[in-house]
Amino acid sequence: MADKVIIFDTTLRDGEQSPGISLDVSEKLEIAEELARLGVDYIEAGFPIASQGDFEGVQAIAGSVKGPVICGLSRTARSDIDRAWEAIEPAEKTRIHVFIATSPTHMEHKLRMTPEQVRREAGAAVAHARQYTADVEFSPEDASRSDFDFMCQVLQEAVDNGATTLNIPDTVGFAVPSEFAERIRRIRQKVSGDYTISAHCHNDLGLAVANSLAAVSAGARQVECTVNGIGERAGNAALEEIVMALDTRADYFGEGLTTSINTEELARASRIVSRLTGYPVQYNKAVVGRNAFAHESGIHQHGVLSERTTYEIMDPSVVGQGESKIVLGKHSGRHAFADTLEKMGIPIHGEALNAAFARFKELADRKVQLTEADLEAIVAEEIGGEFEHAYELSAVEAHGGTALSPNATVALRRNGEVLEAHASGDGMIDAACTAIKELTGMNGRLTDYNVTSVTGGVDALADVTLQYTSEDGLKVSGRGLSTDVVEASARAFLNAINKVARLRASGEDPDAIRRPGSLRGL
Repeated sequence: MADKVIIFDTTLRDGEQSPGISLDVSEKLEIAEELARLGVDYIEAGFPIASQGDFEGVQAIAGSVKGPVICGLSRTARSDIDRAWEAIEPAEKTRIHVFIATSPTHMEHKLRMTPEQVRREAGAAVAHARQYTADVEFSPEDASRSDFDFMCQVLQEAVDNGATTLNIPDTVGFAVPSEFAERIRRIRQKVSGDYTISAHCHNDLGLAVANSLAAVSAGARQVECTVNGIGERAGNAALEEIVMALDTRADYFGEGLTTSINTEELARASRIVSRLTGYPVQYNKAVVGRNAFAHESGIHQHGVLSERTTYEIMDPSVVGQGESKIVLGKHSGRHAFADTLEKMGIPIHGEALNAAFARFKELADRKVQLTEADLEAIVAEEIGGEFEHAYELSAVEAHGGTALSPNATVALRRNGEVLEAHASGDGMIDAACTAIKELTGMNGRLTDYNVTSVTGGVDALADVTLQYTSEDGLKVSGRGLSTDVVEASARAFLNAINKVARLRASGEDPDAIRRPGSLRGL
C-alpha cells in the first residue's frame, strides 16, 4: 500500500454540493457505475443525513455498484452516523467518513464548542462509527487554518478510537503547496498509530491539485478528488489531473507510485459528469478539455506531425481522447494544411497547393476554424490553380439597403496592374458582376446561379456556383467561396470569365476544363 495512491472520489458528495447541481437517484447511479469502470478505490456517494433524496441515492449505489468501497459522510452526531450506516450497509465494502471542524473560527462561530469539547466529540464519534464498520475515516474540517498542535491532539484521539484514515482538508483552499506538504510530514511525526494520511484540497486559489500532489510527495497515500474538479465554490482537486500527473511524472513522484485508475476512461467519465451535472468542461481544461490535445499554431502542428512528443507530454489515447487534433485556423502552417488534405484523400502539390493554401489563409482570418467541408470547397474553388488567370480579384466593396440604390466597387489585378470600376445594379451581387463586366469587357449573361452554405453557423462559407454564357456563345461554369456572399458571387463570376478568356486564347474545348467542385485528378 505504501506504493499506491488511493483515489477517493467525492464527485457525488462534494461535487454535487456545487451550486445548481442536484442529481436524482438514476443520475447518481450512472455516475457511480462509471466511477467503478474508471477504477476509483472509494466512492463517497453522498451525505445521507442531508436529505431523503441523498439517502436514497447512497443506498441505491451501495446496493448495486460493485468494486469500489462505498462511503457515506457524517458529522459527529450519533444520528448522522446511524443514518450513514443505514445508507451504506448494503455495500460489499463500507466506510463511514466522520468530520468535525478544528479551526478557531469554525469552533467559535459555527460549532460554538470549546477545543476540549471538539476533541472529546471526535473520539466518541469515531468509536460509534467503529461499531458499524472497521473502515472509519476522520477529518478535522478547515485543517489548514487550525492550530497545528490542537489539530494533532484531535487526530490522535480519532486514531486511538479506531480511525484508519486521517484526512487533512484544506476546506477553503487556503494552503500553499510547501506549507501543506510540511503539515502532512509533521502529522506523521506527531500522531502515532497505524493509519493512512489523506488530502482533501479545494481550489479557491487554484492550488487544489498542486497541494494534493505536494501532500503525496510528503507521504499522503490517499487523495480526495472529483471528476472535472467540480465542487463547492471554485471546486475540488481534479481527479484526472492528479492521476495523470502521477503517471506522467513518475520520474519525480516515484516509478513505483501507482493508482488503480483505468486512464482510458478519464475522458468518458468527464463527459458523463458534465452531461448529468450541467457543468461544462472548459475548452482548455487539462487532460479532458476539448483543446487538451489540439494544435493550431503552425510551429506546433509541424512539430506534432513530425513527432507527437515535441508538444505533447501525454498520449491522448491513454486518457480516452483519441488522437491529437490538428485544428486549421489562421495560425496554421502549410505543413499542417497539406497533411490534413492528404488524410482527407486530396493530395495536391505544387502551384495548386500554393493557391489553395493562400486562399485558406485568407478565409481563416474571417472564420475561426475551418472544417473538412470548408477545405474541400476551398480546394474545389482553386482546382484550376495551375492555370494562369487573366484577372485576379483584388477587392470588392458593396452597398445596399431599402433606402439605398445597390452599388459596388470592384478592383481587379491584371499583369500587375490594378483596375477599378464602380457600378450599380438590381442588387449588390448584380452591381459587383456589372463592375466586373466593365473591367473585363465581357458582356455575356448568367444563365444559372446557386448559393449554398458549406457548413452551419453565422461564419459559414457561402459556396456560389453559376453558369455563364459569353457573347460569342461559350458556356462555362464558375465557382466562388467566401464568408461574404457578395464576394463569393464576384469570385464565381470572375472564375467563369477567366475560363472564357483562357478558352479564347487557347482554343480549348470547354468540356476539357475540369469542372469546379470535382476533386478528380487531385
